[in-house]
Amino acid sequence: MTLIGETAAAPPAADLIKDGTDASFAADVLEASRIQPVIVDFWATWCGPCKQLGPALERAVLAAKGAVKLVKIDVDKNPAYAGQLRVQSIPAVFAFVDGRPVDGFMGALPDSEVQAFVKRIGDPGAADASAAEELLAMAAESLSLGDVGGAAQAYAQLLQADPANLKAIAGMARVYQSQGDAERALEVLEMAPPGSKDPELDSVRAALALAAQPASDTGQYEQRLAADAGDHEARFELAKALAAQGQLAEAADHLLTIIDKDRDWNEEAARKQLLTVFEAAGGASDVARQGRRRLSAILFS
Repeated sequence: MTLIGETAAAPPAADLIKDGTDASFAADVLEASRIQPVIVDFWATWCGPCKQLGPALERAVLAAKGAVKLVKIDVDKNPAYAGQLRVQSIPAVFAFVDGRPVDGFMGALPDSEVQAFVKRIGDPGAADASAAEELLAMAAESLSLGDVGGAAQAYAQLLQADPANLKAIAGMARVYQSQGDAERALEVLEMAPPGSKDPELDSVRAALALAAQPASDTGQYEQRLAADAGDHEARFELAKALAAQGQLAEAADHLLTIIDKDRDWNEEAARKQLLTVFEAAGGASDVARQGRRRLSAILFS
């Protein structure tokens, strides 16, 4: 068998890829997999898809630089273990860890999927991280759609596996904050290790700080503005009241109006409050992105 050339810093190809037999299966696969994962490729010379998959597997295994081994078994010459594993079509791929199959697939796959499979088998931690990222994305989407229960369940699952996951902590705090339970939200934020830095943690803290401002009736400020649109104090207090109610886009609009008219008013109070609103909304939010564009246009006009 022609092997693909070795990559730098990797063990010799002969140590990573070998032809196996039924007689050597116990040593090459079962015993070897107790030391490191072993991928078994059941193939045959007449199998067209096998000719596509085999080289892709070899490339991916070599790229893993010793994290996994590959054993290739011709089922025509060595039918015993293929039969035990109930291989009904080829190519058939199995990953062995600690002497037992833990994952696998049948048929030829695109190179990207083959690489992902080998990486998942060779680096379970990377697979766990990928799964965590997917769960975080799902939780954030659930929360954005108003599915608070679904978001809470996903964040709780993440925190059970990793109590120090900063994004899960921020997400769970956001769940409580969205329900008006500031006390529980603050308790969750305390789960973050001291000195932890994360934009989403800062965003939740900013949102809680805005919500904690003394409640006030927006009507009185709206009446004052109706009588005098240049009443910056009334507009500023209205923006604070709106922000406390979670109406961040409206609050940002009023603060930007003040900055447009008098950027230095009250020692730049409007700009400072605006930055807190942006932080509470989140740096990637429409409120922050559109607001920053408008702020730049005002400051550099």
